[in-house]
Amino acid sequence: MRRLRWYLLLPTIPVVIAIAAAVLAPWVAPYSPTSGNLAARLRPPAWIAGGSADRLLGTDLLGRDLLSRLIWGARISLLIAIAATALGAIVGSLVGLLSGYHRGRLDRIVTKLIDIQLAFPFVLLAITVIAVAGASITVLVVVLAIGSWVGHARIIRSLVLSLRERDYVHAARALGARTPRILFRHLLPEILSVILILATFDVGRIIILESTLSFLGLGVQPPTPSWGSDLRDAAAYVRQAWWTAAFPGLAIMIVVLGVNLVGDALRDALDPRTQSRARA
Repeated sequence: MRRLRWYLLLPTIPVVIAIAAAVLAPWVAPYSPTSGNLAARLRPPAWIAGGSADRLLGTDLLGRDLLSRLIWGARISLLIAIAATALGAIVGSLVGLLSGYHRGRLDRIVTKLIDIQLAFPFVLLAITVIAVAGASITVLVVVLAIGSWVGHARIIRSLVLSLRERDYVHAARALGARTPRILFRHLLPEILSVILILATFDVGRIIILESTLSFLGLGVQPPTPSWGSDLRDAAAYVRQAWWTAAFPGLAIMIVVLGVNLVGDALRDALDPRTQSRARA
């Protein structure tokens, strides 16, 4: 148990720091993330010649404080990732539950929809939706949720196809239990840990997708701070001012790695097969 606690603690540290920065951004950010000073543009970090202690990580091409933009960018990126993950997990899990339990025509329709979406490039889908609906955080959350529900639906459907044949489900039917009770009282608790693990991995994946769309100009729009939009602004200045791209890129890498390691730890902690091997 002690080994498990340390395994969970280490990858949680960067995730907790990012969440704390997102929640406390108005109080911990030293400057406004959108106000710049052209006289201080492309100032290097404090530990490099030409830097200053009041701009710890330097400034970008408009003289905006990079540390402040990273802190506020954590709020935007995590908010989008968590909202899109929750929406995709809820929709995908419900679809998978209904499809796997009822089978028949509903199952055939759902599997065809999943196959069609998996064959459709996600970036092209995002471009189409954003071109029609316009670029906003709400539209971005919906687009990312559309891209994530499929994974939940496929896995939950396959689990429910097996669980629906268990003795306790047959006993519930024989006792006259209605479908909603069977789904949400008997089947959902059995797959709740799988939904949680899938959602944890989805957060890291959606952070990368959101950063990619923002880098392409399809996600968070200026002047709202975002790690992906900061990378887009820094693309033309990488050789002249490497820090403008390095710090947003490191933020994405460290947080996504931490989230994925937390997902691995949750899978090891909640998977009965892993626990049985550990005891053996």
